[in-house]
Amino acid sequence: MMQSELPAPVYRKDYKEYDYHLESIFLDFDLHEKLTRVTARSRYQRTGDSAAPLLLFGEELELTRIVLNGRELEEGEFSVDKTSLAISDVPDDFILEVETIIYPDQNSSLEGLYRSSNNYCTQCEAEGFRKITYHPDRPDVLAKFTTRIESDLERCPVMLANGNLIESGQLDNGRHFAVWEDPFPKPSYLFALVAGRLVCIKDTYVTGSGRTVDLGIFVEERNRDKCGHAMTSLIKAMRWDEEVYGLEYDLDNFMIVAVDDFNMGAMENKGLNIFNSKYVLTSPESATDADYLGVEGVVGHEYFHNWTGNRVTCRDWFQLSLKEGLTVFRDQEFSSDMNSRPVKRIEDVRILKNGQFREDSGPMAHPVRPDSFVEINNFYTATVYNKGAEVIRMIHSLVGPQRFRAGMDLYFARHDGKAVTCDDFVAAMSDASGVDLDQFKLWYSQAGTPVLEVETEWNSASSKYRVDIRQTCPKTPGQPVKKPFHMPIKIGLINREGRSLLSSEHADGSMTLELRESSQSFVFDHIEEQPVLSFLRDFSAPVRVEKFQSRKELAFLGSCDPNLFNRWDSINRLGCEVILEVTESMIKGNTPVIDELFLQSLAQSLEAPIGDKALFALSLQLPAETTLAQEMAQVHPEQLHLAKRYVMKTIGAKNRECFMRLYEKNSEPHQDHAITPEAMGKRSLRNVCLAYLMSPDPLERDMLKLCEDHYFQARNMTDAIAAFSHLVDVGGQAAEKVIDDFYRRWSKDPLVLDKWFSLQAMSRSEGTLDRVKSLLGHAAFSIKNPNKVRALIATFAGLNHYRFHRPDGSGYRFLGDRILELNGINPQIAARLLQPLIGWRRYEPVLKEKMKGELERVAAQKELSRDVFEIVSKSLASY
Repeated sequence: MMQSELPAPVYRKDYKEYDYHLESIFLDFDLHEKLTRVTARSRYQRTGDSAAPLLLFGEELELTRIVLNGRELEEGEFSVDKTSLAISDVPDDFILEVETIIYPDQNSSLEGLYRSSNNYCTQCEAEGFRKITYHPDRPDVLAKFTTRIESDLERCPVMLANGNLIESGQLDNGRHFAVWEDPFPKPSYLFALVAGRLVCIKDTYVTGSGRTVDLGIFVEERNRDKCGHAMTSLIKAMRWDEEVYGLEYDLDNFMIVAVDDFNMGAMENKGLNIFNSKYVLTSPESATDADYLGVEGVVGHEYFHNWTGNRVTCRDWFQLSLKEGLTVFRDQEFSSDMNSRPVKRIEDVRILKNGQFREDSGPMAHPVRPDSFVEINNFYTATVYNKGAEVIRMIHSLVGPQRFRAGMDLYFARHDGKAVTCDDFVAAMSDASGVDLDQFKLWYSQAGTPVLEVETEWNSASSKYRVDIRQTCPKTPGQPVKKPFHMPIKIGLINREGRSLLSSEHADGSMTLELRESSQSFVFDHIEEQPVLSFLRDFSAPVRVEKFQSRKELAFLGSCDPNLFNRWDSINRLGCEVILEVTESMIKGNTPVIDELFLQSLAQSLEAPIGDKALFALSLQLPAETTLAQEMAQVHPEQLHLAKRYVMKTIGAKNRECFMRLYEKNSEPHQDHAITPEAMGKRSLRNVCLAYLMSPDPLERDMLKLCEDHYFQARNMTDAIAAFSHLVDVGGQAAEKVIDDFYRRWSKDPLVLDKWFSLQAMSRSEGTLDRVKSLLGHAAFSIKNPNKVRALIATFAGLNHYRFHRPDGSGYRFLGDRILELNGINPQIAARLLQPLIGWRRYEPVLKEKMKGELERVAAQKELSRDVFEIVSKSLASY
């Protein structure tokens, strides 16, 4: 795209209904080695009195034939350009047949129909269907799809599409066909096709009404034995959705396909979910505990979309959070019920703070329901997904679980089979619950992270306790002034023994306040002793809270708060304050001093009885550098990294005996690998202890041997990865030894090699950038594979905060080169790689100028995709 041809934004305010109703579509795919011929036969009916031409979208298509009501159109009867096909003179009711040729082998964007490992695969959300055939390709245009696939029997013995298989058979010349029919109207973004050499792992599920659903997971032969956990997760999700929401699956079969080349995590195509292999394949030898949990969550997420996304879909792409925010909330609740609820909540909040809060404070900040976009692929963001889920969670808190379920029932009763808006969802919740949510809808229209200031006062004479809360929201692009949000603030009041002072139906003594005004006071009577405020329990609203409690109070809450999330959060805030204090000392050139209260508090926790080991392990982990950076007015990556290392080294040295004792106590006996909260907690705690034992600098020889033994004796990938990461950080011979061993053992497993790339990209050793550059040429790396790009390039730039922000700017130049290379290969992935650069304004002056310069270099290229253009231009614009 020439820079003189700037792409025009699309605005939500300009939404208009499509001028035609699409009743049905029959798709015929003729798959051949070099090309695919697609014939689309669709029945349209004009709606209303509009005389508008029929406008269909299409990109990278070779148009061969157009037939209108049985007559082939000639040149002059239609117009076609790079993005659309228009036919001016059409009757009110007609059948249109369009024949196109596409080239799946050449489709490196991985949108539309493409080939991955010699298998055909589709990805149509958001606007990929237009790379298959000319079509309205809007989420509000729903139709019944019938799909016929024809291919070579030897190359593609398996041929799948949405719905139920109604016909199949063999043809001449070694070819065969299959016809699939989906009885439910759907938008084109939910269309799916898969064809290739795959094996099927089968199971069944009996619904609450007694129907038997055939389940199938399709993978390459080499992955046959890695699908058990995904199948178990699917069955759990189907049962959970029936028990919690009364939602039963509606087709005779449910299919999952795992592919290695995929831009996203997975896609919820009706009845035929297509997954990135990362979220299907597991075994104790090749997958970490986090991988197992990830598979369970993503399988649940895509299955839950069957109702929240497929049966009820979004009217336009501005309403994306209607399906994604709601379904993320549902998968979070599912995972919480299957595992440890406080641990799951902590992990979700860490993701929100590290990703979405950073998004909210930068040039790409946008509301949960955006007002405009240039490229919709750029709005599959943490704001739409993760903050969108927090918005749903707040509704759940405000109306209560029973009325939330009533709202969901009303939502489906009103809108099943329709394309609707976020306002429609909120209306169903409000009508079913009787709760006024008009002000609450500002969460959908206002960008930014609200900031709360808190003041407290206890009056011993009147036994009253007052909590004053003031809310503000920083300006964001296009929104300099914000109205007050309506939000639930979950609190507890506890005495010095940790006992709740509030009468509450909750076991931890929690109460939910409703904040509606810019400033609001809440008074509690009969508080006979001075309480400690446990504020924003379970992170009940996605906000920042200004510091208002002493470190002594945080330490107390970290050991005594009955709310387990807030117990962790207090420890985490205390650690954050201490590390930032040390960072500031280093920036000024002073000798750092670590707050003794923090060190004593941590030491005492190591000696105390341990309940939930996963939760305790989380409380021992120091905040990530990318999270800490958000708390700095001006970011100094080197000093921040050295400060965190200094704090960790000090903790490790002062508590070495405790860490060693816990390490040995939590060693796994020789038994089968278990994926239970208890077993995962033991591994997590043991590996956190290993991190502290490996923190001294220079490293002691006996600790190096301990870590090497941990790696070579590991019986699961979780433990192997933990030791590998420390040894790669050490560098030298110790690093090369495990790098070579790991590759030798896992060179045939693409997903495990992604870990191999990532861990080398995360190393804090001096030569990391040079190593990353050399790995670009490794035989196992491909710039065309999104998983490999994410594993190596995105990990280095996005997660290795210390080594990416090199003072000479070479990390930025490396990333810029890769973005420009990918711009012409896979624009979606290229645009996502820009994220580490867009916060350039907040960095120290030398780095700030180099980051800005790299963005300007990218922006100056003569051709940029819409994806890259939108992000780089917004990043450089003033706001």
